[in-house]
Amino acid sequence: MDILTTFLRDFFGLFFPQLCGACGKNLYPGEVEICLACLYSLPKTNFHKDVENKVVKQFWGRVPIKQAGAFLHFRKGNRVQHLLHNIKYNKRPELAVRMGELYGQELLKSGTFIRPDVLIPVPLHPKKLKSRGYNQSACLAEGLSKSLGCLVLDNVLKRALFTETQTKKSRFARYENLQDAFEVATPEELEGKHVLLVDDVITTGATLEACIVTLQEKARVQVSVCALAFAE
Repeated sequence: MDILTTFLRDFFGLFFPQLCGACGKNLYPGEVEICLACLYSLPKTNFHKDVENKVVKQFWGRVPIKQAGAFLHFRKGNRVQHLLHNIKYNKRPELAVRMGELYGQELLKSGTFIRPDVLIPVPLHPKKLKSRGYNQSACLAEGLSKSLGCLVLDNVLKRALFTETQTKKSRFARYENLQDAFEVATPEELEGKHVLLVDDVITTGATLEACIVTLQEKARVQVSVCALAFAE
C-alpha cells in the first residue's frame, strides 16, 4: 500500500508539483510546504528568548500585554515576503498551518514562553473572508495549536466594521481606522483567561492594539501577541 501511495504521489507530482512556499522550487518527498533549504535559512527572530524584544517594546505605553513575539523577520524581497504572499493571495492556507506548527515548536523550546489558555486569531471581516476563502491568521493559529496543545477560539473576537486597507497609513491613521472595528461575541467564554492573539505580520501593531483594547474592555483577560513575521 505504501508503494502504491508513493507511486501515485510521484505520478501526480509530474502534473501538479508541490512547490516550496518560500522559494517556489519543487518539494522532495518528506518536505511539507517548505523545502529544507529554506527551512534552515529562514530569518528567525528568536524573540521568544528575549522578554524585552522589539515586539514587546512596540506596545510599551500603548496597551498592557503579558508577552509578545514573532517567528520571522520580514524584509521586502526576502523569502518571508514570498511566504506571506503565498499564504494570503495564492490560496495556500496549509502553508500557514505548517508555519504555525513550526513556530509553536520553537516556542516550546523557550524557557520564558508562558503557554496561553486559548488562541484567538485576528479576525477578518465576513466580506473579506468570503473573498479570500479563509483567514490566514486562523490557519496560523491552527498550526500553533497542534504544537502548543491550546484550543483555538476563532468565533469569539469578530470584526464588526469593514475598514479601509492599512497599507501606506501612518500608525495613528491606522489606529483611527480601526476604532470600534472589533467586538467580543461571548466575553464570558474568556473570563479570567490568558489569551494569545495571533496575526500574520506585525507592522505598526495598530490592528493588534485595537483587538487588545476590545478584549480587555469586554472580557477580563491577559493578552499576549504573536505573529508569523515582524516588519521593522
